[in-house]
Amino acid sequence: DRGALEATYPSMVAWLDDVRASSGGSDLWTGGFQFGDWLDPDAPPDRPQAAKTDSGIVASACRYRTTVAVARAARVLGRLDEALELDEAAERTRVAFVERFVTPAGLMSSDAPTAYGLAIGYDLVTEPALRRRLGDRLAELVRAGAYRIRTGFVGTPLITGALQATGHTDVAYRMLMETGLPSWLYPVTMGATTVWERWDSMLPDGSVNPGEMTSFNHYALGAVADWMHRTIGGIAPAEPGSRVVSVAPVPGGGLSHASASLDTGYGVLAVAWTAHEEVFTLRVEVPANMRARVTLPSGETAEVGSGEHTFGCALPAAPITAHGPWSLDTPMARFVDDDAARDALVTACTELGGFFAHGWTPGGWWRSDTTARQATMMLTRAQIAGLERAVDALN
Repeated sequence: DRGALEATYPSMVAWLDDVRASSGGSDLWTGGFQFGDWLDPDAPPDRPQAAKTDSGIVASACRYRTTVAVARAARVLGRLDEALELDEAAERTRVAFVERFVTPAGLMSSDAPTAYGLAIGYDLVTEPALRRRLGDRLAELVRAGAYRIRTGFVGTPLITGALQATGHTDVAYRMLMETGLPSWLYPVTMGATTVWERWDSMLPDGSVNPGEMTSFNHYALGAVADWMHRTIGGIAPAEPGSRVVSVAPVPGGGLSHASASLDTGYGVLAVAWTAHEEVFTLRVEVPANMRARVTLPSGETAEVGSGEHTFGCALPAAPITAHGPWSLDTPMARFVDDDAARDALVTACTELGGFFAHGWTPGGWWRSDTTARQATMMLTRAQIAGLERAVDALN
């Protein structure tokens, strides 16, 4: 049914015309007020628009994404000449975006997770090697921030998908499982049964955030559920209307089992899997008049019709995590990837006083090119010796 597209297509085009007019002839969209990466967790409570990612990056990426979507609509409606013009406009914006905001080394001009999520998730960067470098930098930023959330309303739906698309599914899972503030599971540790408007609508001491917009029933930050449904559950429409559905779960994060379902016009498609002793078992229930394209973690594929189906494959052995020896000269990224080591170091830092401990997570100390010793310049010899004893106890 093209009726909805027919009815709304003129307003789509009018919106793009307005964006072009406000851009002063540029193929990007910069300047003027933008909401940007709204409610970036590092923004002051009274300035929710003060995100780490430049608002021009956000607006220009959205301009590209919108132009691509309108081009698709034009093609579906048979407006082929208009679709071609929109394709060309989108490509001009994409090229201008890369030239303005992306370096050949794989760094964004705003070195923040949302910027990388947009470049990767919206396919603004298409060259494989450059995408890989952007993904590597994104993974480094996530790890450096102790796997805590560093994105607002724009970046949050994109971050896990961008990591997965560039070969860092393990980092995406680790981020999903984090419970510290801010994280998806922090509200759960505070007793939440709904998604909040702010990552810290309730502070660790149980008080309500003093800033505005502290709804305890909001939708935006729960957008990771789409990634969970497509990756953990593995369910995604393969054709319009979901007559054909892709089922391709990607286990990870220490999960031993999962289940998901999709309520379609043909009935409920249900998926359940277990991972036990390197054996993966998948059960798929397909409604009548539907088909499922199944991809197992091993890469094996099958297409099945209605009914109940069971599949199995071997899982690769879990990678052996390197433990120790630990010292103040150990890269901080190793500490953050080992819960016991991280907890020991944070506890020792906290006992030294707030000045030293405050910067460990928010300040981005958990980097592969930084050691704990490099952050001890303001400590006395006795304090450094105390840190050394705490870390040595891990060995």
